[in-house]
Amino acid sequence: NRIRIFTPDYEMPFAGHPTVGAAIALAELAEEGGAGIFVLEENIGPVRCAVSKHDGNTFAEFDLAKLPEPLKLDADPEAIGAALGLTPHEIGFENHRVAFWSAGVPYVTIPVANLEAAGRIRLDNQAWSELAPRKSEWAFASPYVYCRETVNHESAFHVRMIVPGTPSYEDPATGSAAAAFAGAIMHFDAPTDGISQLWIEQGLEMGRPSRIRLELTVQGGKLASARIGGNAIKVAEGKLFV
Repeated sequence: NRIRIFTPDYEMPFAGHPTVGAAIALAELAEEGGAGIFVLEENIGPVRCAVSKHDGNTFAEFDLAKLPEPLKLDADPEAIGAALGLTPHEIGFENHRVAFWSAGVPYVTIPVANLEAAGRIRLDNQAWSELAPRKSEWAFASPYVYCRETVNHESAFHVRMIVPGTPSYEDPATGSAAAAFAGAIMHFDAPTDGISQLWIEQGLEMGRPSRIRLELTVQGGKLASARIGGNAIKVAEGKLFV
């Protein structure tokens, strides 16, 4: 199955929630009762997906086609915080620092002190455009703000992702950012060997709460593989006549 993913302005090499939604839609169209394992051909490469049903809910997960890697970030962390309307002491927690990661789509990962700080961010597009790295020739990398404090006790991180532009807008669930964020988790938290599963909560501030499951397989202190997963439901349908 070949899929292509677009924003209103450009085509993306890969994105998380379109992959989850497409996988669930294709599984439901097949004869396996809405479950199965198959591969989606995306611009980043082949993406292996698994769809399952539990108590009437459909869950899809996929292997990362590309593991996260660090990218060079020249911008000053305090300037990045200021572009989000935050003070220097609100940027960072524990050993977590501002970084730049990509697992196909680059994001500036920005740790903030707590939920209160995360809830107050307001992106200054002009300031961001003067300091942010580009993710492509068409667009600047987006800020991915996270904190350890969460609303739901089962979540490991609370996150927000703002797409810069005129106007800027917030995304309720960003799988490609969670994929990049896996690099920050490996670098700063250094999980032990084995398989770790953690939930990331997003979209609460905009009234569209989501949960993304991130699974990390660590071998010899290094990330061997990672998976992104989540639920999806049908919210609209239509027919295309050609």
